[in-house]
Amino acid sequence: MENKKKLAAPCGLYCGVCAIYIAHKENNLKFKERLPKVYGVSLEDIHCEGCLSDDPFKYCQVCPIRSCTREKGIEGCQQCNDFPCKYIEDFPIPVGKKVIFRSIPAWRALGTERWMEEEEKRYHCPHCDYKLFRGVKKCRSCQQPVDVD
Repeated sequence: MENKKKLAAPCGLYCGVCAIYIAHKENNLKFKERLPKVYGVSLEDIHCEGCLSDDPFKYCQVCPIRSCTREKGIEGCQQCNDFPCKYIEDFPIPVGKKVIFRSIPAWRALGTERWMEEEEKRYHCPHCDYKLFRGVKKCRSCQQPVDVD
């Protein structure tokens, strides 16, 4: 569990289902090459070991939510009485914001370990059980439309 804990992003966007994390972990160059234009970064920026690791994604390094939870000395927004705050309200990626509003209450209710397990289960194609990533609209395996966020 301790190694997986680095994937418990304070905002509730579980890193284990992030496209950047998955592409980096699998060293999938074809997948990596599609991500720079989505995130407005270079191909060299497509690497991440998890938000709470020593090698988070470029944007996570400067994330105000990550900084806020560190300053407050809490694990994540699920422990904060101010949720949702201005950082959540101003979150720049619509699908991410949608997931945060779904995820933080679930994290509060389930606890960290069970919440991460449920996020892993959630991101599988309901048609063929292929592992999906957050924000995907179509399964890479069976090509069926999906809505798992």
